[in-house]
Order: sequence, then structure tokens, then C-alpha cells
Amino acid sequence: MKAIAIEKTDGGTLVYRDVPDPVAGPDDLLVAVRACALNRADLLQRVGGYPQPGPKPEFEIPGLEYAGEVVEAGARVEGFAPGDRVMGLLPGGGYAELVSTPQRLAVKVPDSLSWQEAGATPEVFITAHDALLQCNLQAGERVLIHAVGSGVGVAAVQIAKMMGASQVIGTAGSAVKLARAAELGLDVGVNYRETDFAEAVQEATGGAGVDVILDVIGAEYWERNLRAIARQGRMVLVGLMGGGVAENASLGPFLMKRLQVRGTTLRARPLEQKAQATRAFEKSVLPHIASGRIRVVVDRVYPLSEAVAAQAHMEANANFGKIVLEP
Repeated sequence: MKAIAIEKTDGGTLVYRDVPDPVAGPDDLLVAVRACALNRADLLQRVGGYPQPGPKPEFEIPGLEYAGEVVEAGARVEGFAPGDRVMGLLPGGGYAELVSTPQRLAVKVPDSLSWQEAGATPEVFITAHDALLQCNLQAGERVLIHAVGSGVGVAAVQIAKMMGASQVIGTAGSAVKLARAAELGLDVGVNYRETDFAEAVQEATGGAGVDVILDVIGAEYWERNLRAIARQGRMVLVGLMGGGVAENASLGPFLMKRLQVRGTTLRARPLEQKAQATRAFEKSVLPHIASGRIRVVVDRVYPLSEAVAAQAHMEANANFGKIVLEP
């Protein structure tokens, strides 16, 4: 099959090449990929910063999600058959014409979704839903979501509204992204290039702060997050785009505000935990995607062979929503 493999030259190079077909075990599905999507983790993996968990594969193929058609179902598989439209999480290997995946991580694609939309769904919607559940978001609470133009941000804004958030505040680096996020339910948009988001949050909430923060930035936003969060607030770190070391970090607010901070990732979790997160998404979020209440936003679509250009588009922070590859 054709796939995109990482070669460790010049800091990491993507090469479109022939690789061996994957083999499905008795509990697995072999899937012909119709669409897959980019995630920030792919950029880190390319430069050696986020290797695929488990034994090192012969060919390192990025890609944390897929959508496609079942070609073969293992002997112990139940509920799936050749021809079914499926999508799901992967530990890696999505930038390819074929993937093998445990049936427990597979979800049937609603008829209302295109292949491109399905390929853009699993990683960000499962991540956002799982993160907000970990924060125990309750109806009537206020939420701050950073990078609302990203795939996770676009998903989180809509899921927070679905879960009953009374006010969703979001940050982005352009007025265009904030305007598009407002169409998805964002109540207050803050351009971080022009405004201190902690001050904007205090103004928007009447000085109360937000109950939940979903942060993909990390160290760069640490102090401002502590100013923006309410008493007994909860924050979940989903990414570290702004650095992983917060020097001279304040600890006093943790005591005075009685805060909770969690870190989360999907890729490194055991299969059982990823399956639980998948089933929770399937039950609570997927019906709203199928009905159109929650939208899957596709920014651009590239042929698989143009993965280098697709990643450059993401590195430029030019996308709103997901960047999709088609084998």
C-alpha cells in the first residue's frame, strides 16, 4: 500500500512511499482508509518529539484517526462486517491506504457524514468530550477554551454548549476565527494578540471567573489561567503548544481558590481506557453530529501524497477546523 512514512533526516521528513499492508488480528478490523486528518501530535512525531507508543514499527507512519470501509473482520469480531463505514482512534498509522484497528475502537459512521467529515471527527471530538468530562462540567457553568479555531477547540465549543454551559469564552489569534467560532456557539471571543484574556474573562463574567478551562497552550498561559479561573475551578491541560515548563509558577491560587488541575492525553492510554472514551463519545456526542446539531468543520482537503503541504498549513496556524488527507 501507499503511505506517508517519517524519515529521520533534516529534523524529520515525510515521504510518500510503498510499505507493507497491515495485518488484522482476530479482534481487529482491516480498513481501507477513505480519509484521515492531521493533529498537532503529528508535527511533534515528525521531529521525534512524540513517538508512537509500543514497539518501534518498521515504518513510522503518523496519523491518529481514520475513516474508511471495512475490508476484513477478524474471526472474533462481532457487530462489524466487510463494507461497513467506520471511523476511530489510532496510536499511529493513519496516513495510509489501509489500517488495522481493534474493533473496540471502531465506531460506525452515520449516513449523514461524508468521508471527509468522518475522517476529521474521532481524535478531536473524543479528546474534547473526554476532557470536559474529566473537569466535571455542569450545566450552568462558564467555560474558557483556548485555540477555538483548532480542531479540539471547534469540537469543545460545541460540546460545552451541548453539556449546558451557560457561557463559553474562547481565545484565537484572529477576528475571522473568532467570528466563525461564534457561529458554532461561542459567546465571547478574545483575540489573544490584542487583549489579555484573563482581563477579558473577568470583565465577561463580572469578576467571577470561569469554572472550567480547557487549555492546549500550557506554560505561556499558566499565570493568566490562574487569574481567569473561578474559585473551585477545574483546568485540564490537553496540549503544550506554549511550552511545558512554567518557571516561577504561582502556587498560592491553588490554595486560595481551591483549584483542580488535570493533564490528559489519549494516545498513551491503555486500550480499555480509549475504548471507554470512544463509547462515551458514541453515546453522548455522535447522535448530535449525526443530526447536524454539532458540526464537523473541515478546513482543507489534500491528497495523501501532499501531506507535507498539509502539515505546513497547520504549522502556519492557518486552519479553522480540521485538515484532511485523502488516500
